[in-house]
Amino acid sequence: MATLPELWPRDEHNLALLANVHPSDWKNPDPEGRYNLVVIGAGTAGLITAAVAAGLGARVALIERHLLGGDCLNVGCVPSKGLIRASRSAAEARRAAEFGLGPPAGAEADFGAAMRRMRRIRARISRDDAAARYRDELGVDVFLGDARFVGRDAVEVAGRRLRFARAVIATGARPTAPPVPGLEEAGYLTNETLFNLTERPRRLGVIGTGPIGCEMAQAFRRLGSEVVAFDMAEHVLPREDADAAEIVQRRFVAEGIQLQLGCNLERVELRGGQTLVHASGPGGELVPVAVDRLLVAVGRAPNVLGLDLESVGVEYDARTGVRVNDYLQTTNPRIYAAGDVCMAWKFTHAADAAAKIVVQNALFLRTRKQSSLVMPWCTYTDPEVAHVGLYPREAAARGIELDTWQVPLEEVNRAVADGEEEGFVKIHTAKGRDRILGATIVAAHAGEMISEITLAMVGGLGLRAILNAIHPYPTQAEGIKRAAGLWVRGRATPRVLGLLRRWMALRR
Repeated sequence: MATLPELWPRDEHNLALLANVHPSDWKNPDPEGRYNLVVIGAGTAGLITAAVAAGLGARVALIERHLLGGDCLNVGCVPSKGLIRASRSAAEARRAAEFGLGPPAGAEADFGAAMRRMRRIRARISRDDAAARYRDELGVDVFLGDARFVGRDAVEVAGRRLRFARAVIATGARPTAPPVPGLEEAGYLTNETLFNLTERPRRLGVIGTGPIGCEMAQAFRRLGSEVVAFDMAEHVLPREDADAAEIVQRRFVAEGIQLQLGCNLERVELRGGQTLVHASGPGGELVPVAVDRLLVAVGRAPNVLGLDLESVGVEYDARTGVRVNDYLQTTNPRIYAAGDVCMAWKFTHAADAAAKIVVQNALFLRTRKQSSLVMPWCTYTDPEVAHVGLYPREAAARGIELDTWQVPLEEVNRAVADGEEEGFVKIHTAKGRDRILGATIVAAHAGEMISEITLAMVGGLGLRAILNAIHPYPTQAEGIKRAAGLWVRGRATPRVLGLLRRWMALRR
């Protein structure tokens, strides 16, 4: 039986969460016969794999050593977005005067209350991932404990041997830390421990300005912490286009987040009850920065150890994870993998999509490919940055020529009315053609808007179809329609305009 995970504080909300996703009195079932599918790991990829397969009539076992729901529910998407929503409310309250309102009573952010709300929401959502629900409603045999392969068709967990026709590795990934001298001794937070906080850090240091680092830096700043963020990159969100990242970076500076960009971390030390971060820039060593807590958000490593993968011929790399082909099949044809343990896309929705590929290929005809996925993503800063498809740099590397159609949000009436005009809609099409190859949206609700473009790409629809679709007025999504309008106007060459003028002259 797996030990009860550390999760703090042990208030009513966290106790309710644990009762759902790691019940202390859980009794593993007695396996009988062979399973169609044994799934190791009950994060998003494992949960969806188990639920879909069981719904199709398969006999399924699901194994989890920690918390059902994985990172997304417990230490990722759900708690972070709950905290981000609280921080946005705090920011909106500070802007109330712009909309003709006085500051509401008690407008000062209450960090403890924001964290309690997050824990309450997380506990509520955990019902969907509950062990009892998977057992009683979905018919899945749920096992809590550490799993390892013990034969060509068998997995062992908590002293029980589970035989399988097919198996799926969905063990996810964990946060990593850079090899900075003194960092381990000084101690630090990751996404796995950040949401255990009950008191606001007066000064928070953030190592890494990727999506997690940026989201949490802004959230904690808006909830009252002083925040300083460090990165070797020259701008925040280094994966995104520079013009998109620049908008977020300007907002960060305006909100008082201190940025130490283009720097190398030299060492970390504890001194006088504070953590000192020593960094160097192009001109030499910078002034040490003192913080109360340090959040490390620089990357993730796949959970591949302890499974005895070598014994069943599953190849893996400690950095990139389990090796899979385009069908998400490992080097052992009977075993598949899905989610963060094997994919470059480390998103909940990517794990969801991968799970459905695995069910099809493992239990039916092997027809679905990872390469066929059109994968959007979003960073939930304010404004949000969402993307799908190719970046211009990727297109150039592949020798693909693009046309780009860009509309600033200051030209979108709803964005102006909402006071949310920082950003743009940028859509890339194949040169001279109505075929969408990629898009980036920077907007307050970019994550909601990007799906229209993703759907168009999946359905083979171009900008003409988007322009012909009626968009409610006024909405910020009208910016997508305006970008499509630019494509139409771009087709009006002097020759075409000349022909149109002659036609109109004949019609007079």
